[in-house]
Amino acid sequence: QVQLVESGGGLVQAGGSLRLSCTASGRSFRTYSVGWFRQAPGKEREFLIGITWSGSRIYYTDSVKGRFTISRDDAKNSVYLQMNSLKPEDTAVYYCAAGRIGGTTQADYDNWGQGTQVTVSS
Repeated sequence: QVQLVESGGGLVQAGGSLRLSCTASGRSFRTYSVGWFRQAPGKEREFLIGITWSGSRIYYTDSVKGRFTISRDDAKNSVYLQMNSLKPEDTAVYYCAAGRIGGTTQADYDNWGQGTQVTVSS
């Protein structure tokens, strides 16, 4: 098991950028695949983008293609979500999650952070 903490959320204007960090405790973090999800008010939590434990494969949903990127630095036990060209509809609580296999559904992950709020103003 790993414990995850997200940071970097905040208020940004439409068209702006933010970088979220997901920092893990535990030496086994490098063996976990990591995904980013978000949940807007009144909506279900949705998968955005993920990276395999080796970093060799990145997978994402169409809504963030070309705008969001993911990277990992295992030396820092961290995964990053770079968000560009932000839109008001990107406003949500953003969560990182870690799992042995990873995937595009919540069930693929068994370790979750507490979330960080991202608000995009128009």
